[in-house]
Amino acid sequence: MAVNGDKVRPRVLILGAGFGGLSAAKALRNAPCDVVVIDRRNYHLFQPLLYQVATAALSPAEIASPIRSILSRQKNARVLMARVTGIDAAAKRVLLQDGRTEAFDYLIVATGARHAYFGHDDWEGCAPGLKKIEDATDIRRRILLAFERAEAIDDPEARKALLTFVVIGGGATGVEMAGAIGEVAHWALADEFRVIDPTQARIVLIEAGPRLLPAFPEDLAEHARKALVKLGVEVQLGRAVEQCDEGGIVYGGERLPARTIVWAAGVQASPAAKWLGAEKDRAGRVIVAKDLTVPGHPDIFVVGDTALVLDPKGQPVPGIAPAAKQMGAHAGRVIAARLAGRTEERPFRYRHAGSLATIGRSAAIADFGWLKVKGWLAWWLWGIAHIYFLIDFRSRFIVALQWLWSYFTFRRGARLITGGEGEM
Repeated sequence: MAVNGDKVRPRVLILGAGFGGLSAAKALRNAPCDVVVIDRRNYHLFQPLLYQVATAALSPAEIASPIRSILSRQKNARVLMARVTGIDAAAKRVLLQDGRTEAFDYLIVATGARHAYFGHDDWEGCAPGLKKIEDATDIRRRILLAFERAEAIDDPEARKALLTFVVIGGGATGVEMAGAIGEVAHWALADEFRVIDPTQARIVLIEAGPRLLPAFPEDLAEHARKALVKLGVEVQLGRAVEQCDEGGIVYGGERLPARTIVWAAGVQASPAAKWLGAEKDRAGRVIVAKDLTVPGHPDIFVVGDTALVLDPKGQPVPGIAPAAKQMGAHAGRVIAARLAGRTEERPFRYRHAGSLATIGRSAAIADFGWLKVKGWLAWWLWGIAHIYFLIDFRSRFIVALQWLWSYFTFRRGARLITGGEGEM
């Protein structure tokens, strides 16, 4: 409990300021409690557009907003920048890296997920994933440096490897990343070099499964494949990557020299299950009760990518922004209801509004269950949906302007090589 004047108010800790965490905080804005949002960074990141930072379409500030600014008008909310290292569920305390602890009456864990390498963690150095701004700017640096170095060398084999880009994983992130690299090569950089021809870059998308985008209907996934091929992307299906290093990959028993490799093949939940001593699935997600609480701990909720939640058909709720927002809002409402004296069971019900994925300029797919859309119209729907979900008006306005500028000029305005080793 937290003391506020003469009153003792319940204390709600929220771990993580992603979609789930912020939605939970906002659901508690009128509740008689003190809300503390803990995150190791001071900003909320719109992860669905990270690949556009990685491919120089947007800059990091356009898809991130300070957490304190977002919650500045919520008087019962406090923001604490710290790294969580554990949870003492029995003592109702969260452990922080600097040795401090934070007490709670209710806890909402929304710590997200990171990329998983299926037992090959040593691949991360040569095949970065895409979960943080640092990941995106590192990949952007690698892509742009590859063209610069190819322009500067004479060795044809080394140049060929530099101009070969590999994306591993055929889900939405992999498809969007491969398509965006194709746009960079074929349009944004097409006439800017004198020695190399960027349009001759080789972009390879590798998926171990039999088709792309398994979460989408097969006809839409096939449309996405054809759109990628039209962009110059080679789509390799049914061939798993067997080896990965700084010089390239081995897949299907064949060696492919490539200097830029991007990992988009899987995710692993945060260590929340270990912290809580809770049951988890193979991806590390906490198996929660129907109301999103941890079994045996009615005062602890887990939401977003950290939680395994089943829909009415018994299928896992997808790890997408709308799902995380719904879970966070539900957890917040349950706590608010309990604080108001209403203790009836409130099971979580996921409402799927649809799935969208973009392949490139004027090419996208959308599945609303009752309606399938592809091509130009789906691309505009994808853009409108992503602008809507951005956290503040400034970001929405700037991103919309950037996209319109890129659409009509075929250019990308964030082509900066920063961080890491920029030397040639």
